[in-house]
Amino acid sequence: MNLNFDINQFIHKFENNCQRVQKKVFSKNEVITSYIKKRNQFCILVMGNADLVRYDLNGNRTIVEHFSKNDVFGEVFYTITTNNELLVEAREKCEVLFYSYNDIHTKCKTNCKFHPYLSENLPELILSKVTDLNMRIELLTKRSTRDKLIGYFAMLSTRNLSKTFSLPFSLTDLADYLSVDRSAMMRELKLLKEEGFIEKNRNKITLLYK
Repeated sequence: MNLNFDINQFIHKFENNCQRVQKKVFSKNEVITSYIKKRNQFCILVMGNADLVRYDLNGNRTIVEHFSKNDVFGEVFYTITTNNELLVEAREKCEVLFYSYNDIHTKCKTNCKFHPYLSENLPELILSKVTDLNMRIELLTKRSTRDKLIGYFAMLSTRNLSKTFSLPFSLTDLADYLSVDRSAMMRELKLLKEEGFIEKNRNKITLLYK
């Protein structure tokens, strides 16, 4: 997340100065929130990793988004247009701040000074979220499994400012996230290694091309 303000300072003020904020802790695989309830929440992941997953009527699971520390998510960013279940699931122990978007113009009883600060910085948080979603759309519109893999690796490399980075997913979940067949993806990973595009050591990837 690229922001023009200190996100850690923002979270500290958010958590400690506003009475309307709730902080909750979740264990691995626990459901953090469900978008189908339409509570108009926005959330900040203070610690851990989580996934937004969709389950269709046949029980098929798709990873829609992946969230890591300081990422924002919630129903306020996602208009529900189907009856498919959308859940945010903890991939490990997570700490999450919850806030109702409907409260943004409602002052706390203590008249906390955080609300003007929130109003000032929320547009940039939303813009950053839109940028992330656009990158996700661009990734999914790539036609081949190879192009999706290379595009995703390039994105992780840019985020980590390094050609070596760790995958945040298991290979099964990576195939799910990229919306590709796992067997086809494994073949492409093997070819990318053999052709000198990448090195792979367990969940670590190193890009070898410029």
